[in-house]
Amino acid sequence: MQRWLYYRRCAGLLRSSLGRSQTLNPRPQLDFVRPFSSSSSDSEFRKYAGYFVLILGCGVATYYSFPFPANAKHKKAQIFRYAPLPEDLHSVSNWSGTHEVYTRVFLQPENLEELEKIVHDANERGQKIRPVGSGLSPNGIGLQRAGMVNLALMDKVLDVDKEKKRVRVQAGARVSQLVDALKEHGLTLQNFASIREQQIGGILQVGAHGTGARLPPIDEQVVSIKLVTPAKGTIEVSPEKDPELFYLARCGLGGLGVVAEVTIQCVDRHELVEHTFVSNMNEIRKNHKKWLGENKHVKYLWIPYTDTVIVVQCNPLSKWKKPKMARKFGEEEAVQHVRHLFRESLKKHRTSESPDEPDIDQLSFTELRDKLLALDPLNKDYVVEVNKAEAEYWKKSEGYRVGWSDEILGFDCGGQQWVSETCFPAGTLANPSMKDLEYMEELKKLIERENVPAPAPIEQRWTARSRSLMSPAWSSQEDDIFSWVGIIMYLPTMDARQRKEITEEFFLYRDLAQTRLWDNYSAYEHWAKIEIPKDKEELVDLQTRLRKRFPVDSYNKARKELDPNGILSNRMLEKLFPLPSTI
Repeated sequence: MQRWLYYRRCAGLLRSSLGRSQTLNPRPQLDFVRPFSSSSSDSEFRKYAGYFVLILGCGVATYYSFPFPANAKHKKAQIFRYAPLPEDLHSVSNWSGTHEVYTRVFLQPENLEELEKIVHDANERGQKIRPVGSGLSPNGIGLQRAGMVNLALMDKVLDVDKEKKRVRVQAGARVSQLVDALKEHGLTLQNFASIREQQIGGILQVGAHGTGARLPPIDEQVVSIKLVTPAKGTIEVSPEKDPELFYLARCGLGGLGVVAEVTIQCVDRHELVEHTFVSNMNEIRKNHKKWLGENKHVKYLWIPYTDTVIVVQCNPLSKWKKPKMARKFGEEEAVQHVRHLFRESLKKHRTSESPDEPDIDQLSFTELRDKLLALDPLNKDYVVEVNKAEAEYWKKSEGYRVGWSDEILGFDCGGQQWVSETCFPAGTLANPSMKDLEYMEELKKLIERENVPAPAPIEQRWTARSRSLMSPAWSSQEDDIFSWVGIIMYLPTMDARQRKEITEEFFLYRDLAQTRLWDNYSAYEHWAKIEIPKDKEELVDLQTRLRKRFPVDSYNKARKELDPNGILSNRMLEKLFPLPSTI
Protein backbone atom coordinates (compact mmCIF):
# COMPACT_ATOMS: atom_id res chain seq x y z
CA MET A 1 0.00 0.00 0.00
CA GLN A 2 2.78 2.43 0.94
CA ARG A 3 4.71 1.70 -2.20
CA TRP A 4 1.57 2.28 -4.31
CA LEU A 5 1.15 5.67 -2.62
CA TYR A 6 4.77 6.55 -3.41
CA TYR A 7 4.28 5.58 -7.06
CA ARG A 8 1.03 7.50 -7.27
CA ARG A 9 2.62 10.60 -5.68
CA CYS A 10 5.54 10.45 -8.15
CA ALA A 11 3.14 10.02 -11.05
CA GLY A 12 1.20 13.10 -9.95
CA LEU A 13 4.40 15.12 -9.67
CA LEU A 14 5.52 13.95 -13.10
CA ARG A 15 2.14 14.81 -14.69
CA SER A 16 2.32 18.22 -13.08
CA SER A 17 5.83 18.84 -14.38
CA LEU A 18 4.86 17.64 -17.86
CA GLY A 19 1.93 20.02 -17.88
CA ARG A 20 4.17 22.91 -16.93
CA SER A 21 6.76 22.05 -19.56
CA GLN A 22 4.13 22.04 -22.26
CA THR A 23 2.70 25.34 -21.14
CA LEU A 24 6.08 27.01 -20.99
CA ASN A 25 7.41 25.57 -24.28
CA PRO A 26 9.06 28.50 -26.14
CA ARG A 27 8.37 26.86 -29.51
CA PRO A 28 4.75 25.60 -29.48
CA GLN A 29 3.50 23.29 -32.21
CA LEU A 30 1.22 24.94 -34.79
CA ASP A 31 -0.13 21.70 -36.32
CA PHE A 32 -3.37 21.36 -34.34
CA VAL A 33 -4.56 18.32 -36.39
CA ARG A 34 -2.11 15.56 -37.18
CA PRO A 35 -2.72 12.60 -39.47
CA PHE A 36 -2.74 9.21 -37.78
CA SER A 37 0.10 6.86 -38.67
CA SER A 38 1.59 3.64 -37.29
CA SER A 39 5.01 5.26 -36.85
CA SER A 40 3.55 8.04 -34.69
CA SER A 41 1.64 5.39 -32.73
CA ASP A 42 4.88 3.47 -32.02
CA SER A 43 6.58 6.69 -31.04
CA GLU A 44 3.78 7.56 -28.64
CA PHE A 45 3.92 4.07 -27.13
CA ARG A 46 7.68 4.25 -26.57
CA LYS A 47 7.34 7.73 -25.03
CA TYR A 48 4.71 6.66 -22.49
CA ALA A 49 6.52 3.39 -21.77
CA GLY A 50 9.56 5.48 -20.92
CA TYR A 51 7.44 7.66 -18.64
CA PHE A 52 6.18 4.55 -16.83
CA VAL A 53 9.71 3.21 -16.24
CA LEU A 54 10.76 6.64 -14.97
CA ILE A 55 7.80 6.79 -12.56
CA LEU A 56 8.51 3.27 -11.33
CA GLY A 57 12.19 4.08 -10.72
CA CYS A 58 11.33 7.30 -8.86
CA GLY A 59 8.93 5.43 -6.64
CA VAL A 60 11.43 2.72 -5.74
CA ALA A 61 14.18 5.25 -5.10
CA THR A 62 11.91 7.37 -2.92
CA TYR A 63 10.71 4.39 -0.89
CA TYR A 64 14.20 3.15 -0.07
CA SER A 65 15.72 6.59 0.41
CA PHE A 66 13.38 7.56 3.26
CA PRO A 67 13.19 4.55 5.63
CA PHE A 68 10.27 4.21 8.02
CA PRO A 69 10.50 2.67 11.49
CA ALA A 70 9.05 -0.82 11.74
CA ASN A 71 5.76 0.30 13.30
CA ALA A 72 5.12 2.93 10.61
CA LYS A 73 3.93 0.47 7.96
CA HIS A 74 0.72 -0.20 9.88
CA LYS A 75 -0.16 3.48 10.21
CA LYS A 76 -2.52 5.25 7.86
CA ALA A 77 -0.59 7.01 5.11
CA GLN A 78 -0.95 10.78 5.03
CA ILE A 79 -0.14 12.65 1.85
CA PHE A 80 2.20 15.66 2.10
CA ARG A 81 3.53 14.71 5.55
CA TYR A 82 7.19 14.13 6.37
CA ALA A 83 8.15 10.55 7.10
CA PRO A 84 8.73 9.88 10.83
CA LEU A 85 12.36 10.02 11.94
CA PRO A 86 13.96 6.62 12.51
CA GLU A 87 14.24 5.69 16.19
CA ASP A 88 18.06 5.56 16.00
CA LEU A 89 18.34 9.15 14.73
CA HIS A 90 19.42 11.57 17.48
CA SER A 91 18.74 15.30 17.36
CA VAL A 92 21.60 17.27 18.95
CA SER A 93 21.50 21.06 19.23
CA ASN A 94 23.34 23.76 21.11
CA TRP A 95 21.73 25.53 24.06
CA SER A 96 20.51 28.54 22.06
CA GLY A 97 18.92 26.36 19.40
CA THR A 98 20.90 28.14 16.69
CA HIS A 99 22.71 25.02 15.45
CA GLU A 100 21.32 21.50 15.21
CA VAL A 101 22.31 18.21 13.60
CA TYR A 102 20.76 14.76 13.28
CA THR A 103 23.05 11.81 13.77
CA ARG A 104 22.90 8.05 14.18
CA VAL A 105 26.24 7.98 16.01
CA PHE A 106 26.24 9.53 19.48
CA LEU A 107 28.56 7.62 21.78
CA GLN A 108 28.96 8.01 25.56
CA PRO A 109 31.76 5.90 27.03
CA GLU A 110 31.76 5.26 30.77
CA ASN A 111 35.51 4.89 31.28
CA LEU A 112 38.88 5.43 29.64
CA GLU A 113 39.04 1.90 28.21
CA GLU A 114 35.72 2.32 26.43
CA LEU A 115 36.80 5.71 25.05
CA GLU A 116 40.08 4.24 23.77
CA LYS A 117 38.19 1.45 21.99
CA ILE A 118 35.72 3.90 20.46
CA VAL A 119 38.51 6.11 19.09
CA HIS A 120 40.55 3.13 17.84
CA ASP A 121 37.60 1.47 16.09
CA ALA A 122 36.38 4.73 14.57
CA ASN A 123 39.84 5.44 13.18
CA GLU A 124 40.00 1.95 11.65
CA ARG A 125 36.64 2.50 9.91
CA GLY A 126 37.11 6.19 9.12
CA GLN A 127 34.03 6.97 11.21
CA LYS A 128 33.64 10.57 12.40
CA ILE A 129 33.35 10.99 16.19
CA ARG A 130 33.59 14.70 16.90
CA PRO A 131 34.05 15.44 20.66
CA VAL A 132 31.04 17.40 21.95
CA GLY A 133 30.48 18.71 25.48
CA SER A 134 27.40 20.31 27.05
CA GLY A 135 26.36 22.06 23.85
CA LEU A 136 26.67 25.53 25.38
CA SER A 137 28.83 27.02 22.61
CA PRO A 138 26.74 29.56 20.66
CA ASN A 139 28.27 28.37 17.37
CA GLY A 140 27.85 24.62 17.94
CA ILE A 141 31.58 24.02 17.53
CA GLY A 142 31.27 20.42 18.74
CA LEU A 143 28.48 19.31 16.39
CA GLN A 144 29.06 16.78 13.61
CA ARG A 145 26.28 15.06 11.70
CA ALA A 146 28.41 12.03 10.87
CA GLY A 147 29.00 11.16 14.54
CA MET A 148 29.91 12.48 17.98
CA VAL A 149 31.40 11.29 21.24
CA ASN A 150 30.31 12.80 24.53
CA LEU A 151 31.99 12.24 27.92
CA ALA A 152 29.06 13.07 30.19
CA LEU A 153 29.40 9.63 31.82
CA MET A 154 33.12 10.16 32.44
CA ASP A 155 32.62 12.77 35.17
CA LYS A 156 34.62 11.52 38.15
CA VAL A 157 37.09 13.45 40.30
CA LEU A 158 40.03 11.05 40.24
CA ASP A 159 42.49 12.60 42.68
CA VAL A 160 42.95 15.69 44.86
CA ASP A 161 46.43 16.71 45.97
CA LYS A 162 45.78 19.14 48.85
CA GLU A 163 49.47 19.92 49.29
CA LYS A 164 50.00 20.99 45.65
CA LYS A 165 46.39 22.24 45.40
CA ARG A 166 45.78 20.21 42.27
CA VAL A 167 42.89 18.08 41.10
CA ARG A 168 42.81 15.37 38.42
CA VAL A 169 39.37 15.06 36.91
CA GLN A 170 37.69 13.31 33.98
CA ALA A 171 36.87 15.72 31.18
CA GLY A 172 33.13 15.02 31.23
CA ALA A 173 32.66 16.48 34.72
CA ARG A 174 30.73 19.73 34.79
CA VAL A 175 32.25 22.80 36.43
CA SER A 176 29.51 22.76 39.08
CA GLN A 177 30.25 19.11 39.93
CA LEU A 178 33.97 19.76 40.26
CA VAL A 179 33.48 22.83 42.46
CA ASP A 180 31.16 20.89 44.78
CA ALA A 181 33.70 18.06 45.03
CA LEU A 182 36.52 20.48 45.86
CA LYS A 183 34.65 22.12 48.74
CA GLU A 184 35.43 19.37 51.23
CA HIS A 185 39.14 19.81 50.46
CA GLY A 186 39.01 23.57 50.99
CA LEU A 187 39.84 24.25 47.32
CA THR A 188 38.20 25.88 44.32
CA LEU A 189 39.03 27.04 40.80
CA GLN A 190 40.98 30.24 40.28
CA ASN A 191 38.37 31.78 37.98
CA PHE A 192 35.03 30.99 36.39
CA ALA A 193 33.16 31.67 33.18
CA SER A 194 29.56 32.88 33.47
CA ILE A 195 27.96 29.43 33.22
CA ARG A 196 28.61 26.46 35.53
CA GLU A 197 27.15 23.67 33.38
CA GLN A 198 30.07 23.44 30.95
CA GLN A 199 32.06 20.24 30.86
CA ILE A 200 35.69 20.60 31.87
CA GLY A 201 36.95 19.34 28.50
CA GLY A 202 34.77 21.79 26.58
CA ILE A 203 35.57 24.86 28.67
CA LEU A 204 39.26 24.09 28.19
CA GLN A 205 39.24 23.38 24.46
CA VAL A 206 37.45 26.56 23.36
CA GLY A 207 39.55 28.92 25.49
CA ALA A 208 36.80 30.05 27.88
CA HIS A 209 37.56 32.78 30.39
CA GLY A 210 36.30 34.68 33.41
CA THR A 211 37.29 38.21 34.32
CA GLY A 212 40.19 39.85 36.14
CA ALA A 213 43.17 41.59 34.57
CA ARG A 214 45.54 39.62 36.81
CA LEU A 215 43.89 36.27 36.02
CA PRO A 216 44.46 34.32 32.77
CA PRO A 217 41.84 32.39 30.78
CA ILE A 218 40.79 29.03 32.20
CA ASP A 219 43.10 26.98 29.94
CA GLU A 220 46.09 28.51 31.77
CA GLN A 221 44.99 26.73 34.98
CA VAL A 222 45.60 23.33 33.34
CA VAL A 223 48.95 21.68 34.12
CA SER A 224 48.47 18.29 32.41
CA ILE A 225 46.16 16.72 29.81
CA LYS A 226 45.45 13.10 28.90
CA LEU A 227 44.49 12.88 25.23
CA VAL A 228 43.05 9.87 23.42
CA THR A 229 44.28 10.26 19.85
CA PRO A 230 43.35 8.24 16.74
CA ALA A 231 46.95 7.70 15.55
CA LYS A 232 49.04 7.54 18.73
CA GLY A 233 46.60 6.18 21.26
CA THR A 234 46.48 7.67 24.74
CA ILE A 235 49.15 10.25 25.48
CA GLU A 236 49.76 12.61 28.37
CA VAL A 237 51.16 16.07 27.71
CA SER A 238 52.41 18.75 30.10
CA PRO A 239 55.06 21.50 30.20
CA GLU A 240 57.54 18.73 31.04
CA LYS A 241 56.20 16.08 28.60
CA ASP A 242 56.06 17.44 25.05
CA PRO A 243 55.57 21.14 25.88
CA GLU A 244 55.02 22.15 22.24
CA LEU A 245 52.03 19.84 21.89
CA PHE A 246 50.81 20.73 25.38
CA TYR A 247 50.52 24.43 24.59
CA LEU A 248 48.75 23.59 21.32
CA ALA A 249 46.40 21.04 22.86
CA ARG A 250 45.27 23.12 25.85
CA CYS A 251 43.12 25.16 23.48
CA GLY A 252 42.94 22.50 20.77
CA LEU A 253 39.30 22.93 19.64
CA GLY A 254 38.77 19.18 19.94
CA GLY A 255 40.88 18.55 16.85
CA LEU A 256 44.02 16.99 18.33
CA GLY A 257 42.48 14.26 20.46
CA VAL A 258 39.61 13.56 22.81
CA VAL A 259 40.47 15.17 26.16
CA ALA A 260 39.92 12.35 28.66
CA GLU A 261 41.49 13.68 31.86
CA VAL A 262 42.75 17.07 33.04
CA THR A 263 44.95 18.11 35.97
CA ILE A 264 44.06 21.61 37.18
CA GLN A 265 45.89 23.99 39.48
CA CYS A 266 43.43 25.11 42.16
CA VAL A 267 43.43 27.82 44.84
CA ASP A 268 42.14 27.96 48.41
CA ARG A 269 38.39 28.29 48.66
CA HIS A 270 37.53 31.90 49.45
CA GLU A 271 34.70 34.36 49.82
CA LEU A 272 34.32 37.46 47.68
CA VAL A 273 32.71 40.83 48.23
CA GLU A 274 30.87 41.96 45.13
CA HIS A 275 30.29 45.69 44.67
CA THR A 276 27.81 46.68 41.95
CA PHE A 277 27.29 50.33 41.05
CA VAL A 278 26.23 52.49 38.10
CA SER A 279 28.74 54.74 36.38
CA ASN A 280 29.24 56.50 33.04
CA MET A 281 31.97 56.92 30.44
CA ASN A 282 33.45 60.07 31.98
CA GLU A 283 33.83 58.45 35.40
CA ILE A 284 35.23 55.26 33.90
CA ARG A 285 37.88 57.17 31.94
CA LYS A 286 39.07 58.75 35.20
CA ASN A 287 39.19 55.50 37.17
CA HIS A 288 39.74 52.72 34.64
CA LYS A 289 43.47 52.14 35.21
CA LYS A 290 43.00 52.14 38.97
CA TRP A 291 40.04 49.75 38.86
CA LEU A 292 41.87 47.27 36.61
CA GLY A 293 44.83 47.19 39.01
CA GLU A 294 43.02 47.28 42.34
CA ASN A 295 40.25 44.71 41.78
CA LYS A 296 40.76 40.98 41.53
CA HIS A 297 37.71 40.74 39.26
CA VAL A 298 36.07 43.59 37.36
CA LYS A 299 33.64 43.86 34.46
CA TYR A 300 31.54 46.54 32.79
CA LEU A 301 28.00 46.11 31.48
CA TRP A 302 27.29 48.77 28.85
CA ILE A 303 23.67 49.73 28.09
CA PRO A 304 23.28 50.82 24.42
CA TYR A 305 21.53 54.16 23.77
CA THR A 306 22.20 55.31 27.34
CA ASP A 307 25.19 56.69 29.23
CA THR A 308 24.77 53.96 31.83
CA VAL A 309 27.62 51.56 32.57
CA ILE A 310 27.25 48.99 35.34
CA VAL A 311 30.54 48.30 37.11
CA VAL A 312 30.91 45.00 38.99
CA GLN A 313 34.00 44.62 41.18
CA CYS A 314 34.84 41.53 43.25
CA ASN A 315 37.57 41.16 45.85
CA PRO A 316 38.47 38.64 48.60
CA LEU A 317 36.55 39.24 51.80
CA SER A 318 39.75 38.84 53.81
CA LYS A 319 41.30 41.89 52.09
CA TRP A 320 38.21 44.09 52.06
CA LYS A 321 38.68 47.20 54.22
CA LYS A 322 35.73 49.36 53.22
CA PRO A 323 32.44 49.11 55.13
CA LYS A 324 29.93 46.85 53.42
CA MET A 325 26.68 48.49 52.39
CA ALA A 326 23.60 46.41 51.69
CA ARG A 327 21.53 47.16 48.60
CA LYS A 328 19.23 50.15 49.09
CA PHE A 329 16.44 48.28 47.36
CA GLY A 330 15.47 44.63 47.42
CA GLU A 331 15.08 42.61 44.23
CA GLU A 332 11.31 43.09 44.26
CA GLU A 333 11.63 46.88 44.32
CA ALA A 334 14.41 46.90 41.73
CA VAL A 335 12.36 44.94 39.22
CA GLN A 336 9.08 46.87 39.65
CA HIS A 337 9.86 49.37 36.89
CA VAL A 338 10.53 46.54 34.45
CA ARG A 339 7.26 44.81 35.38
CA HIS A 340 5.35 48.06 34.85
CA LEU A 341 6.88 48.51 31.39
CA PHE A 342 5.96 44.92 30.52
CA ARG A 343 2.31 45.40 31.51
CA GLU A 344 2.06 48.63 29.49
CA SER A 345 3.82 47.10 26.49
CA LEU A 346 1.59 44.05 26.63
CA LYS A 347 -1.51 46.27 26.32
CA LYS A 348 -0.09 47.94 23.19
CA HIS A 349 0.98 44.72 21.51
CA ARG A 350 -1.89 42.45 22.56
CA THR A 351 -4.00 40.98 19.77
CA SER A 352 -7.02 38.72 19.80
CA GLU A 353 -4.68 35.77 19.35
CA SER A 354 -2.26 36.79 22.12
CA PRO A 355 -1.84 34.28 24.95
CA ASP A 356 -2.97 35.17 28.44
CA GLU A 357 -0.68 37.46 30.42
CA PRO A 358 1.92 35.39 32.28
CA ASP A 359 2.28 35.65 36.05
CA ILE A 360 4.99 38.28 35.76
CA ASP A 361 5.38 38.59 39.52
CA GLN A 362 7.07 35.20 39.41
CA LEU A 363 9.56 36.12 36.69
CA SER A 364 13.17 37.11 37.31
CA PHE A 365 14.63 40.24 35.75
CA THR A 366 16.25 38.36 32.85
CA GLU A 367 13.01 36.44 32.19
CA LEU A 368 11.10 39.73 32.15
CA ARG A 369 13.60 41.17 29.69
CA ASP A 370 13.05 38.21 27.37
CA LYS A 371 9.28 38.66 27.59
CA LEU A 372 9.59 42.37 26.86
CA LEU A 373 11.86 41.92 23.86
CA ALA A 374 9.66 39.16 22.44
CA LEU A 375 6.89 41.72 21.89
CA ASP A 376 8.87 43.72 19.30
CA PRO A 377 12.52 42.60 19.21
CA LEU A 378 13.63 44.51 16.09
CA ASN A 379 11.91 47.84 16.74
CA LYS A 380 14.86 50.06 17.63
CA ASP A 381 12.79 52.61 19.57
CA TYR A 382 11.12 49.88 21.58
CA VAL A 383 14.46 48.17 22.33
CA VAL A 384 15.76 51.54 23.57
CA GLU A 385 12.85 51.69 26.03
CA VAL A 386 13.68 48.19 27.28
CA ASN A 387 17.34 49.19 27.67
CA LYS A 388 16.33 52.24 29.71
CA ALA A 389 14.24 50.01 31.96
CA GLU A 390 17.29 47.80 32.45
CA ALA A 391 19.35 50.84 33.40
CA GLU A 392 16.76 51.70 36.06
CA TYR A 393 16.88 48.13 37.34
CA TRP A 394 20.64 48.34 37.84
CA LYS A 395 20.42 51.71 39.56
CA LYS A 396 18.19 50.08 42.17
CA SER A 397 20.51 47.06 42.38
CA GLU A 398 23.54 49.00 43.56
CA GLY A 399 25.24 47.69 46.67
CA TYR A 400 27.30 44.85 48.07
CA ARG A 401 26.88 41.15 48.55
CA VAL A 402 29.17 38.47 50.01
CA GLY A 403 29.47 34.86 48.95
CA TRP A 404 31.81 32.06 47.93
CA SER A 405 33.71 32.81 44.72
CA ASP A 406 31.88 30.19 42.66
CA GLU A 407 28.54 31.74 43.66
CA ILE A 408 29.54 35.38 43.15
CA LEU A 409 31.25 35.03 39.77
CA GLY A 410 28.30 33.44 38.00
CA PHE A 411 26.17 35.62 35.74
CA ASP A 412 22.63 35.11 34.49
CA CYS A 413 23.09 35.68 30.76
CA GLY A 414 19.37 35.49 29.98
CA GLY A 415 17.61 33.24 27.50
CA GLN A 416 18.57 31.92 24.09
CA GLN A 417 20.68 34.36 22.11
CA TRP A 418 23.15 35.03 19.36
CA VAL A 419 26.56 36.15 20.66
CA SER A 420 29.73 37.49 19.09
CA GLU A 421 32.61 38.02 21.51
CA THR A 422 35.98 39.45 20.53
CA CYS A 423 39.30 39.52 22.33
CA PHE A 424 41.95 42.18 21.75
CA PRO A 425 45.11 43.49 23.47
CA ALA A 426 44.66 46.29 26.01
CA GLY A 427 48.24 47.12 27.00
CA THR A 428 49.72 45.92 30.28
CA LEU A 429 48.48 45.95 33.82
CA ALA A 430 51.02 48.62 34.72
CA ASN A 431 50.24 50.67 31.62
CA PRO A 432 46.77 49.99 30.11
CA SER A 433 46.51 51.30 26.57
CA MET A 434 42.92 52.54 27.03
CA LYS A 435 42.15 50.91 23.67
CA ASP A 436 39.43 48.93 25.46
CA LEU A 437 37.47 52.11 26.24
CA GLU A 438 38.09 53.51 22.76
CA TYR A 439 36.64 50.28 21.32
CA MET A 440 33.49 50.64 23.40
CA GLU A 441 33.08 54.30 22.55
CA GLU A 442 33.31 53.53 18.82
CA LEU A 443 30.98 50.54 19.14
CA LYS A 444 28.28 52.57 20.92
CA LYS A 445 28.50 55.36 18.33
CA LEU A 446 28.28 52.79 15.53
CA ILE A 447 25.14 51.27 17.06
CA GLU A 448 23.47 54.67 17.33
CA ARG A 449 24.54 55.85 13.88
CA GLU A 450 23.26 52.69 12.18
CA ASN A 451 20.08 52.43 14.33
CA VAL A 452 20.91 48.89 15.42
CA PRO A 453 18.20 47.43 17.71
CA ALA A 454 20.97 46.41 20.14
CA PRO A 455 19.73 45.05 23.48
CA ALA A 456 21.62 45.26 26.76
CA PRO A 457 24.08 44.50 28.07
CA ILE A 458 27.29 44.63 26.10
CA GLU A 459 29.57 42.79 28.50
CA GLN A 460 33.24 43.77 28.76
CA ARG A 461 35.76 41.71 30.71
CA TRP A 462 39.54 41.40 31.02
CA THR A 463 42.10 38.63 31.48
CA ALA A 464 45.84 38.29 31.68
CA ARG A 465 47.60 36.58 28.78
CA SER A 466 47.54 32.86 28.01
CA ARG A 467 50.47 30.75 26.87
CA SER A 468 48.15 28.42 24.93
CA LEU A 469 49.10 29.00 21.30
CA MET A 470 45.54 28.88 19.96
CA SER A 471 44.05 31.13 22.63
CA PRO A 472 42.80 34.53 21.42
CA ALA A 473 44.61 35.92 24.49
CA TRP A 474 47.96 34.30 23.65
CA SER A 475 51.01 36.48 24.23
CA SER A 476 54.69 35.91 24.85
CA GLN A 477 54.74 38.93 27.19
CA GLU A 478 53.86 37.99 30.75
CA ASP A 479 52.30 41.32 31.76
CA ASP A 480 50.02 41.77 28.70
CA ILE A 481 46.29 42.09 29.35
CA PHE A 482 43.34 41.50 27.01
CA SER A 483 39.81 42.83 26.83
CA TRP A 484 36.83 40.66 25.84
CA VAL A 485 33.67 42.33 24.48
CA GLY A 486 30.45 40.45 23.76
CA ILE A 487 27.53 41.76 21.67
CA ILE A 488 24.22 39.90 21.68
CA MET A 489 20.73 39.63 20.30
CA TYR A 490 18.23 37.56 22.23
CA LEU A 491 16.01 34.93 20.65
CA PRO A 492 13.04 35.32 23.02
CA THR A 493 10.54 33.51 20.82
CA MET A 494 10.12 30.10 19.23
CA ASP A 495 8.41 31.57 16.17
CA ALA A 496 10.58 30.45 13.24
CA ARG A 497 9.94 33.55 11.12
CA GLN A 498 10.77 35.93 13.96
CA ARG A 499 13.92 33.98 14.90
CA LYS A 500 15.05 34.16 11.28
CA GLU A 501 14.54 37.93 11.22
CA ILE A 502 16.45 38.37 14.49
CA THR A 503 19.25 36.18 13.14
CA GLU A 504 19.57 38.28 9.99
CA GLU A 505 19.62 41.51 12.03
CA PHE A 506 22.22 40.10 14.41
CA PHE A 507 24.60 39.25 11.57
CA LEU A 508 24.23 42.77 10.18
CA TYR A 509 25.13 44.04 13.67
CA ARG A 510 28.09 41.67 13.89
CA ASP A 511 29.28 42.59 10.38
CA LEU A 512 29.27 46.27 11.31
CA ALA A 513 31.54 45.58 14.27
CA GLN A 514 33.75 43.34 12.16
CA THR A 515 34.24 45.74 9.25
CA ARG A 516 34.60 48.93 11.32
CA LEU A 517 36.45 47.76 14.42
CA TRP A 518 38.16 44.38 14.42
CA ASP A 519 41.19 45.09 12.26
CA ASN A 520 41.81 48.45 13.94
CA TYR A 521 41.99 46.81 17.36
CA SER A 522 43.48 43.40 16.39
CA ALA A 523 40.29 41.79 17.67
CA TYR A 524 39.60 38.08 17.15
CA GLU A 525 36.45 36.15 17.97
CA HIS A 526 36.10 33.65 20.80
CA TRP A 527 36.34 30.13 19.36
CA ALA A 528 32.91 29.18 20.75
CA LYS A 529 31.32 32.18 19.02
CA ILE A 530 33.00 32.40 15.63
CA GLU A 531 30.70 31.63 12.67
CA ILE A 532 31.60 30.32 9.21
CA PRO A 533 30.87 32.84 6.43
CA LYS A 534 28.64 31.60 3.62
CA ASP A 535 30.41 33.75 1.04
CA LYS A 536 33.57 32.08 -0.36
CA GLU A 537 35.57 35.30 -0.54
CA GLU A 538 34.70 36.16 3.04
CA LEU A 539 35.79 32.67 4.10
CA VAL A 540 39.16 33.09 2.38
CA ASP A 541 39.58 36.46 4.10
CA LEU A 542 38.81 34.86 7.46
CA GLN A 543 41.31 32.03 6.87
CA THR A 544 43.98 34.56 5.92
CA ARG A 545 43.20 36.66 8.98
CA LEU A 546 43.42 33.68 11.34
CA ARG A 547 46.83 32.82 9.94
CA LYS A 548 48.11 36.23 10.98
CA ARG A 549 47.21 35.59 14.62
CA PHE A 550 47.49 31.84 15.20
CA PRO A 551 50.07 29.13 14.35
CA VAL A 552 47.76 27.46 11.84
CA ASP A 553 50.52 25.43 10.15
CA SER A 554 51.69 23.98 13.48
CA TYR A 555 48.10 23.21 14.45
CA ASN A 556 47.38 21.48 11.13
CA LYS A 557 50.63 19.54 11.34
CA ALA A 558 49.60 18.22 14.77
CA ARG A 559 46.13 17.36 13.40
CA LYS A 560 47.67 15.32 10.58
CA GLU A 561 49.99 13.49 12.98
CA LEU A 562 47.41 12.73 15.67
CA ASP A 563 44.26 12.40 13.54
CA PRO A 564 45.35 11.56 9.98
CA ASN A 565 41.88 10.38 8.95
CA GLY A 566 40.16 13.48 10.32
CA ILE A 567 37.67 11.55 12.46
CA LEU A 568 37.66 14.29 15.16
CA SER A 569 37.04 17.07 12.68
CA ASN A 570 33.86 18.76 11.53
CA ARG A 571 32.82 21.37 8.99
CA MET A 572 33.93 24.24 11.20
CA LEU A 573 37.50 23.01 11.64
CA GLU A 574 37.76 22.05 7.99
CA LYS A 575 36.61 25.50 6.87
CA LEU A 576 38.70 27.50 9.36
CA PHE A 577 41.86 25.42 9.01
CA PRO A 578 41.75 23.59 5.66
CA LEU A 579 44.36 20.88 5.22
CA PRO A 580 46.05 20.54 1.81
CA SER A 581 43.76 17.64 0.94
CA THR A 582 40.59 19.63 1.73
CA ILE A 583 41.43 22.95 0.06
